[in-house]
Amino acid sequence: MALRPQRTFRRRQVESSDSDSDGAKEQSAEEPAESGRPSAGCRKEGAERPRGARSARGRGRVWASSRRSPGAASRGNAGAEHRTADLSTDEEEGTQPLTESKGDQSPSSDSSCSLEGKELPPIVKIPDAAFIQAARRKRELARTPGDYISLDVSYPCTTSESKRSNEEDTESDPDDHEKRILFTPKPQTLRQRMAEETSIKNEEASEESQEDENQDMWEQQQMRKAVRIAEGQNIDLSHSSKSQTLKKFDTSISFPPVNLEIIKKQLNNRLALLQDSHRSHQREYEKYVQDIKNSKTAIQNLESASDQAQSYKFYKGMKIYVENIIDCLNEKIVSIVELESSMYTLLLKRSEALLKRRQDELKCESSYLQQLSRKDETSASGSLALDEKDQRILEEIEARRMQRRQARALSGNCDHQEGMSSDDELSPTEMTNFHKRQGDILQDCKKVFEDVHDDFYNVQNILLKFQQWREEFPDSYYEAFVGFCLPKLLSPLIRVQLLDWNPLKVDSIGLDRMPWFTAITEFMESSMGDTEKGDGSDKKVLSAVINKTVVPRLTDFVEIIWDPLSTSQTRSLTMHCRVAFEQFTSESEVSKSKQDLLKSIVARMKKSIEDDVFIPLYPKSSEEGEMSPHSKFQERQFWGALKLFRNILLWNGLLPDDTLQDLGLGKLLNRYLIIALTNAIPGPDIVKKCSQVAACLPERWFENSDMRTSIPQLENFIQFLLQSARKLSTSEFRNEVNEIILILMKVKALNQAESLREEHHVEPLTTQVTGV
Repeated sequence: MALRPQRTFRRRQVESSDSDSDGAKEQSAEEPAESGRPSAGCRKEGAERPRGARSARGRGRVWASSRRSPGAASRGNAGAEHRTADLSTDEEEGTQPLTESKGDQSPSSDSSCSLEGKELPPIVKIPDAAFIQAARRKRELARTPGDYISLDVSYPCTTSESKRSNEEDTESDPDDHEKRILFTPKPQTLRQRMAEETSIKNEEASEESQEDENQDMWEQQQMRKAVRIAEGQNIDLSHSSKSQTLKKFDTSISFPPVNLEIIKKQLNNRLALLQDSHRSHQREYEKYVQDIKNSKTAIQNLESASDQAQSYKFYKGMKIYVENIIDCLNEKIVSIVELESSMYTLLLKRSEALLKRRQDELKCESSYLQQLSRKDETSASGSLALDEKDQRILEEIEARRMQRRQARALSGNCDHQEGMSSDDELSPTEMTNFHKRQGDILQDCKKVFEDVHDDFYNVQNILLKFQQWREEFPDSYYEAFVGFCLPKLLSPLIRVQLLDWNPLKVDSIGLDRMPWFTAITEFMESSMGDTEKGDGSDKKVLSAVINKTVVPRLTDFVEIIWDPLSTSQTRSLTMHCRVAFEQFTSESEVSKSKQDLLKSIVARMKKSIEDDVFIPLYPKSSEEGEMSPHSKFQERQFWGALKLFRNILLWNGLLPDDTLQDLGLGKLLNRYLIIALTNAIPGPDIVKKCSQVAACLPERWFENSDMRTSIPQLENFIQFLLQSARKLSTSEFRNEVNEIILILMKVKALNQAESLREEHHVEPLTTQVTGV
């Protein structure tokens, strides 16, 4: 164990306070119990105590007992105000702890043998504040080397006692708040100051010498540890303050003879070993260099000529491309849905406004005519009062009709009948607001993909990417089922292009002329040569896109915007539906979306028949004269119903025949049109109306040459034709009878036509039938 420099201890004198008297009394009471104990300065048993006795101080309890010399005791009995206190580590249970706060302790011995047997002088001089401060500073400087345990047991006073004395002395130091501050130091004489300086110098010299001795001893021990002296050698462990014992060289040890040849031989051997090691390292270095060259060459060959490298590059690029386009579409789909919703809302508001206006006008005009009929029945001089609202509605109706007449006159269309127009004109203000809002939506639509590259937005560029994959790596292309994934990938892009597409407008662009339609068609045509390799999914991309994107859009237009009474809307809608349905090459491709579209069409036509068709029946007195308001209103309503009948039959080939016959013939012709024809006055107008009804019937229903009787739903219409022919035959309208016979032959009522010809002695009209 390394020795640490020994602490130095000094005597400390502390000024007594006024409360020392109490401590002196207690100390005098304890003197009989401690009379047999030797003083702290002369305890020889402390010097002879084994080294393990140091642990007695480490128990954590330090107690202070009052010890005094005989001279001090006599002074205590005489009532002296000063006493000395010595710190010890005795284990006896003291009744009074160390009273540091009182400041009644006297300095203890310096743990040196030179103080043994000496008694304290009868009068203890109290040092001034400067002396105490200097002594305290020196004690702190002496404390810095640290504690150590001396190995020299010949000292009269052990290091443990000195350490304990120093620790007790430290513990006896008053705290900062307990220190006495001398504001006015006591003046000293010249002799006192000289004596004080001399004692301070002597103490400093003794402390420095003691520290040097301890430092030398500690350094010597550390050096002995470092050199690891061999066992058996006699080492003088004694130390003194003036000289050190040095190790002497043993001359009895002999070394082997050394000459130049031996040294040269050893050097040559060492040189040979180094050369062999150098050559081995050189060979390893050359090997590593060659391996690096070979690796670089292999990398270049793989990058330039390997199919695996090319396929890896392509697949990696294709993977990144697909991930990017999917992320782009996921981000843009929210904006696309919002724009579609805004456009639908705008069109729906306009459609609802037109429908409500038509229904309100129909109610207003019908109520007006009913009031007019009641007026005619009651009195001829009565006045008819109308509300301002009804009067304004009637004026607006007449103003729009006048505008349409003028427009037809300018265009030369004189065969148009009142009631065949759609009556969907809007005021200039409404048209301006509608086009403004529509333009704003389309402008926002252009901004959706303005920050996207064409490779991720243009349908043709996207299909070219996948076409390259199909041409270069067809196996992996078909294994990835790309043909089934393309419709879903292209759907958001096509929806953006269809945002401005209105299938109800006559001038709307056809599906087969749209850029995306052309691009998909070219993509499908390029896959025709891979029929034996592929699974045929690429040939169905167009039908899948239409089924997923176009058909749902058509369904939305039918449900919320389409007006079955509008011939222009119906013609345009049927044209686009035919183009879309033509792409379904087989019945297996008829999907749920197509069935939903057809169901929506049928439901919308049923609703229009129930809500929009109204043919009133007035008394004969009211209908006299073709220019009467009642006759005009009835004519308009008949031609409006006939227009709906024609629009329904325009769906021939798209809807099943049974559905069309039930809607057109069963619900509209037999329920409304026949009743209106029956109540009309017989004449040329009746034949003209029946001819218009027959012209609306699809020729496909009567293509069977073996048919001699017409379809069952036309039975009422045929019977009305026969009755009209009999009525007209008795008058001067015999030419109209021939027209009725032609109508019967067109609807395949050949038996009725033959009987009517024979009855009225009409020549066969075979040549005329071909032209009907």
